[in-house]
Amino acid sequence: MGKIFKNFNPDRIREIFLVVLILAMIGLFSIQIPNYINIAFVNRISTSIVILSVLAVGQTTVFITRNFDISVGSIVGVSAYFVGFQLFKHPEIHPLIAILMAIGVGLICGAINGLIISYGRVPSVICTLATLAIFRTFVIEYGNSLPVMSNQLPDWITTIGGFNSIVLYNFRGLELRMVFVIMLVVVIVVQLMLSYHRFGRRLYAIGSNTDAARIAGFPNVRIVFTAFLISGGLAGLAGFLYLARFSNITLQAGMGLEFASITAVVIGGVSNKGGTGSVIGAFFGAVFIILLENSLYRSLAVSEFWRDAILGILILVAVIADYIIIGKLRRVWAQRALLER
Repeated sequence: MGKIFKNFNPDRIREIFLVVLILAMIGLFSIQIPNYINIAFVNRISTSIVILSVLAVGQTTVFITRNFDISVGSIVGVSAYFVGFQLFKHPEIHPLIAILMAIGVGLICGAINGLIISYGRVPSVICTLATLAIFRTFVIEYGNSLPVMSNQLPDWITTIGGFNSIVLYNFRGLELRMVFVIMLVVVIVVQLMLSYHRFGRRLYAIGSNTDAARIAGFPNVRIVFTAFLISGGLAGLAGFLYLARFSNITLQAGMGLEFASITAVVIGGVSNKGGTGSVIGAFFGAVFIILLENSLYRSLAVSEFWRDAILGILILVAVIADYIIIGKLRRVWAQRALLER
C-alpha cells in the first residue's frame, strides 16, 4: 500500500486524469462527428502534435524554475525562416546540417534570454515578452519582409515524400513517421533527465525553494540559464519541424505557439509556481490541445472564433484546479509521507 501511495502522488493523479479526459473527449466527439476515428485522422494528429510537444518540453524545463518563456513562438519563426533562407541559397545543405542549424539558432536565442534573466535578474515575463518582439523583428529585417516559398526549397523538404512525410513503419495504414519519432526521443530523454539526472533534481529544487537551493550550494544562476538554453534549442528544433511541415514560411511563422505551449504545460500539470510537473504531463497537455483543436475544426457546432476562447478557459480551469484541488492533494500527500517515515 505504501508503494502504491508513493507512486501515485498528486502529479501522477493529474496525468492519469488528463488521459481519462482525452479518452472522454474522443468518446464525445465520436458521438457527434460521423466517422470521427479513422486512419487518416490518427495519422494527422500524430503529425500535428509534434511541434507543440517539442515546444512544451522546453517550456516545462523553464516552468519548473518558476519562469516563463513567451518568446518560443518567435524563436520558431526565426529558426524556420533562417534555415529556409539558407536552403534557398544553398540547396545542397544536408538535412542533418539543416537540423543542427535550426537548433543552433534556437540556442543563441535561448542564451540571450538566459543571460538577461539569470545573470541580469530581469523577470522572465518581461524579458521574453521583449525578445518575442525583437526576434520577430529580426525575421522581418533579415528577409526584407519577403516569405520563403516552397518552390524555393530543395525537394527533400517540400515534396509529398519530403522530410515531414518520411514513414519508418506502416501498420495497416497507421504510419510511424520520422518527425513523430524525433518528438518521442525528445520527450523521453528530457523526462529521464528531469527524473534521474542531478541537473533535473536541481531544477525542481530551485523551483520549490530558490533561497534554500542557493544555501545548499546549487549554482542557481547557471541552472536557470541552462533551462532557457534547453528551451531555446528545442524551439529551434521545432522551427525546423515547422519548416518541414509547412514549407512556406511567412513573417508570421510561429505566431501563437507561445500561447499554445504555455497552455499545454499548464493543462499538463506543470505548476506556474515552479517545482512540480513533468514532461509526460506537458506532452499529454499538447495532445489534448491538438486533439481538441482538430475536433472543433471538424465540428460544426463550435464557431472558429470560440476556439481560442476555449483554450483560454482551459488555462483558467487548470490553474484553479492546481491551486485548489491539486494543491490540497499535495499537502495531504506530504503529511501522509511524513507519517509513514
